[in-house]
Amino acid sequence: MDGTAGRINAAVAAAAGQPLLVQSFAEWREAARELLAFEIAPHTVKWITHEGGGDLFSAAPQPQPAPAVASATAPAIGTADAIPVLNPRKANPTLHLPRKLMDMLQSAACCRVADRWAFLYRVVWRWQHGDQVVMSAADEDGSRLHAMVKAVHREEHDMHAYIRFRERPEEAGAPRFVAWFEPSHDVLPQVAQHFVSRMGRISWMIATPDASVLWDGATLHNTGPLMSSSADLDDPGEALWLTYYRSIFNPARLNAQLLQSHIPSRFWKNLPEGAVVPEMISQAANGARRTGQAEAVGQRRGTTIAITPAQAQPQREAPSTLDQCRRCELWQHATQAVGGEGPKQARIMLVGEQPGDQEDLAGQPFVGPAGQLLDAALADAGLDRRTVYLTNAVKHFKWEPRGKRRLHKTPAQREVEACAYWLDQELAQVRPDVIVALGSTALKAVLGTSHAVLKDTLGQPIRHNGRWVVTVYHPSFILRVPDDAAKKNAMAVMVDGLKLAQQLAAGQGPAPPAP
Repeated sequence: MDGTAGRINAAVAAAAGQPLLVQSFAEWREAARELLAFEIAPHTVKWITHEGGGDLFSAAPQPQPAPAVASATAPAIGTADAIPVLNPRKANPTLHLPRKLMDMLQSAACCRVADRWAFLYRVVWRWQHGDQVVMSAADEDGSRLHAMVKAVHREEHDMHAYIRFRERPEEAGAPRFVAWFEPSHDVLPQVAQHFVSRMGRISWMIATPDASVLWDGATLHNTGPLMSSSADLDDPGEALWLTYYRSIFNPARLNAQLLQSHIPSRFWKNLPEGAVVPEMISQAANGARRTGQAEAVGQRRGTTIAITPAQAQPQREAPSTLDQCRRCELWQHATQAVGGEGPKQARIMLVGEQPGDQEDLAGQPFVGPAGQLLDAALADAGLDRRTVYLTNAVKHFKWEPRGKRRLHKTPAQREVEACAYWLDQELAQVRPDVIVALGSTALKAVLGTSHAVLKDTLGQPIRHNGRWVVTVYHPSFILRVPDDAAKKNAMAVMVDGLKLAQQLAAGQGPAPPAP
């Protein structure tokens, strides 16, 4: 649309109620000049774009016949052949816009909103008529203009960051690298220029659902869509990238919520690492976070280096808190260590085997189904849970995967012996008169032997290291008993054992054997 005739054609079409077809910022800018020249108000203009809504690379539409130029004797508006009579304000109208506003308009034109051309024309109309507050973010239109520019710049940044080029085999020819992206806004032209300056003479192509750009090393070619999804891409070297990505992943610095907010979910499906990130997040949540490094690196023994005694470092102190404990390997797969809970001078201490799934997540002993059954047994025995000290022989949850669940796995003897360090500290601090061992693992931990037999000690208090030891079933064992009669009998054994523990703590049981 060049010259006065072109300007009159666009203005006449708008004044006659015909929609203006615009497919690029350059076309919109030319049309805006024409409309402003003839003082066509924004609310009288209808703007449309091509089907698909926003591809700036699509081919231009076929030119339509221009309506006849109006004359002084043109028929009145409203008749079938009406053509409005328009008088231009200036023969060669010029938009007097500051560079900052032009840059904002050009960026906002890439924002995929249905009324973008109409909105941009309203902004320009207001500016040309002296309403310069339209550039302010405090203005309603100005605020929207700033938001559109921000959305486009954010999309450009995301496209720079989350495009992943796949290398094609040499026999496939050019382009050597191909990438697929699904942008929310029309930012492909700007992004293409960015990669032209970054990739040198290496040939590449970026495909989107609406358009594609191809760089042959010297010229940038703009085309329509050439691919339908990232499934068309295959890179044999991608496995090497995933290996590197896993090796640099630091679970100790993981913030899953921040990761998801920085990388929207729509990008993950097209990122190669998107297939392995959920697995690494799960591993971090299950204990790898505490290593501060990848699990494989943390288990390497390293190389022994001979040094003189004067250069040797002093022996490290024993861990002072459970969170620092590395005495066995269970900490690697547990969420956290679970210490004891209860009065520091309790007369009765209950020792279980290890924390379960819910205890591992909550960081407290006996809060899951087994804990609820234990609460019921304590109530039947007339014993207040708040007056006893609850702990476990092993402080970390040992489990094995079963589908999406973590199932309990009995600790090995070496793991029980490693955790005796913490149980001994609890015994020395609480100094209970009676210990109730819940199950065979707890009994072996309390007695410090691997040969104690549960059934031989049920109902028979044992004197050990100056205190009584009473043995009962573990609550989880009672939960697993399938037969109702056997379940009821096991529950009775637990209640009787707890009652016996109260009697012994009150000095009403059998007299201690003579030293």
